[in-house]
Amino acid sequence: MTDSRPTKIRFQVLTMATVVAFLMYLDRICLAQIVASDSFKSSIAMEGWQIDWVKGAFFWAYALAQVPAGMLSDRFGARMLITIYIAAWSLFTAATSFAVGFTTLMLARLGCGLAEAGYYPASSGLLTRWAHIGSRGMASSIISWGGRVGGALAPALTAFVILGSGDWRWAGWSYGVFGILVAAAYWHVFREHPRQHPRCNEAEIAILAEGRGDFLPVKDPPRAFPWGPAWTSANLWMANGVQFFTNVGWAFLILSLPDYLKQVKHLGEGDAGWITSVALTVGIAALPLGGWMTDVITRKRGRRLGRMLPMSVTKFGAAACYLVALQLDSPWGMAIAFGAVAFFADIGLPAMWTTMQDISGKYQAQLFGWSNMWGNFGAALQPIFFAAVLKSFDTNHDFHEGVWLCAGAFVLAGLFACFVDAEKSVVPESAQ
Repeated sequence: MTDSRPTKIRFQVLTMATVVAFLMYLDRICLAQIVASDSFKSSIAMEGWQIDWVKGAFFWAYALAQVPAGMLSDRFGARMLITIYIAAWSLFTAATSFAVGFTTLMLARLGCGLAEAGYYPASSGLLTRWAHIGSRGMASSIISWGGRVGGALAPALTAFVILGSGDWRWAGWSYGVFGILVAAAYWHVFREHPRQHPRCNEAEIAILAEGRGDFLPVKDPPRAFPWGPAWTSANLWMANGVQFFTNVGWAFLILSLPDYLKQVKHLGEGDAGWITSVALTVGIAALPLGGWMTDVITRKRGRRLGRMLPMSVTKFGAAACYLVALQLDSPWGMAIAFGAVAFFADIGLPAMWTTMQDISGKYQAQLFGWSNMWGNFGAALQPIFFAAVLKSFDTNHDFHEGVWLCAGAFVLAGLFACFVDAEKSVVPESAQ
């Protein structure tokens, strides 16, 4: 007799996607703590501008590869390509620890950025198939939560590995081995579509198919990028602006906060690591709350307000918290204040993700990659903008002018978000 109870494969798939996001942010963010460590500085001599370019190299490669990676995912399937992406970025993370100078470190980080670029575009399509249509916001928040947990633990965990081993190189080697194991687990758990999973029964498929028509695997995925609509859609450019300025504001927390704590507040390596981790940990709670919020407001007020309000209002809160953080000297006070920045920045992230799902139609991976590309241009430019502002205006070396820049970027992100309409598709249904 066939069991009528739905299987739980969708939860396994979303859990695996969350673990991958955890690994991705762990590998992405560990560099800031590595290059700030005494072990690294005694091993490799680099100028300040070289460190800034190494920090930004990942994001340049990550941004530029977003659209090609999205197109590849649609053409060859997320299962194969995401497995390759995970293994590749893990190997490049391990290669980071074999670096002997500026050039080799740059190459390793560029490779890591190229490999990581495909994950979020491919996983955005994953959510349209493996999450219930009424819970996309929560599902997006859970996967994003995994990334933020990885980012939050990266500074403290990397500092722990470096201090425990006495050598910065063990951080990249350890994370690389862990990543290969995750790649193997992903291949085992994931399938492109619930109907193609050998352990997903009809009852579970019926749950996922609610409100989606025939709910069949896509036989002929789009292979050409919709260049015309991407360049001419004002709605999409507003979303791109939200991502760009949000990342300019947020990237301080992962790229420059350790330097601020050590150079301005004169804290030790261990203290700087745990404060950064606590700050990012505070922000983790925002993601499930943001996912719930966008789903609830959408059900009550429609998609436009349900996506727009969490995206916009929270950015102004993040800007205000930066200004508060600059007035504090207590380690716990700074951790909480910078954590509030992360909290307000992240609470709107599920709304951003679901907006891209709402407006992209069948061009999920490509258009998500396009918008994410502009967002990561912001993260790539942040170290350059930050250094230029400090050089030109920071006469007393307190980093305040640079942090004001990041606060201003959040304000601009909030303003752009006011004009994003999740009910307006980039490519009209008749043209898809």
